[in-house]
Amino acid sequence: MTPHTGWCAGGHRCALGEHRADPIVIAVPRLGRIALTRVRAADGREHAEVRLTVALAPTEPAARRQLLELTDQLTRVLHHATRHGGSIHSGTVAA
Repeated sequence: MTPHTGWCAGGHRCALGEHRADPIVIAVPRLGRIALTRVRAADGREHAEVRLTVALAPTEPAARRQLLELTDQLTRVLHHATRHGGSIHSGTVAA
């Protein structure tokens, strides 16, 4: 395994040749939660791992609409986040 980076959490979080930071967690009561983790894979490539939990509507048609909207919006976020030189919005936090 390569030496730990300045940002990785070390210990049990780093395994199988990868390094992982402590997750940044944003919880919004009654809406959901986001956990964002910086990861360096064994091959040296870095990526952001995003776990998203969203509260769904109690009725089936509304929950399906939410899931469709979520898919659409996440696709947009992915496109914006992977542009060269771009950011998701003007208030992006610098690491």
